[in-house]
Amino acid sequence: MDGNNRWAKTNGLSGSAGHRAGAEAARKVVYSCIDRGIKYLTLFAFSSENWLRPNKEVKGLMALFLAVLKRKEITQLHNNNVQLRFIGNRESFSPTLQRHMQDVESLTANNSGTVVTVAADYGGQWDIANAAKQIAMEVEQGRLRAEQVDIGQMQRFISLANDPAPDLCIRTGGESRISNFLLWQFAYTELYFTDCYWPKFDDREFELAMQDYSKRQRRYGHLDNPEHSDELSVPGSTRSA
Repeated sequence: MDGNNRWAKTNGLSGSAGHRAGAEAARKVVYSCIDRGIKYLTLFAFSSENWLRPNKEVKGLMALFLAVLKRKEITQLHNNNVQLRFIGNRESFSPTLQRHMQDVESLTANNSGTVVTVAADYGGQWDIANAAKQIAMEVEQGRLRAEQVDIGQMQRFISLANDPAPDLCIRTGGESRISNFLLWQFAYTELYFTDCYWPKFDDREFELAMQDYSKRQRRYGHLDNPEHSDELSVPGSTRSA
């Protein structure tokens, strides 16, 4: 969700105003997903690198985060059967913020509608390293042998382990990169980049992303039409490269 600060600067507003507008855009996207029957939505709210931003901005973001968690909006999401979750290294947050995150998760844990996951103090490299650490501990404790470590074992400990792999990543703000977000999970995710700043990303912009996604051919490394392939054959093998 990129472009809060640039949107604010373009409109002669403060950075905090940009982040507040960004929070409102996130709220609208959640309801767009509910209306469309989209089961899983993950929002990259605060990366592990964002701690390096100016102290005033970080404090403002933490205050906004806490305010959102206290808002009646959480109750409305709960009443809409939304399940709210958080991924990331939440130990870096204040005890108050951690408590509110836990309260929100507990409140909505049994809801069966759209699952909204907020990535906070999250980084894809951290996620993979953390999963590797958990596997190493299993090996040390004798519950797992080194030769048993494979993709499936890594998947057990990665964030969003029990969710389907993401279908689509939307990046706003004109940048064409994923900035350390869900590196493991995005193996075959479709990527959509738009120049639209996040505070201006509304249902119409969301629909444009959905229309673009609907035109994609998702092959997951397979062929869509084997009879018309320009694949490179490997001599002596039924496999192809």
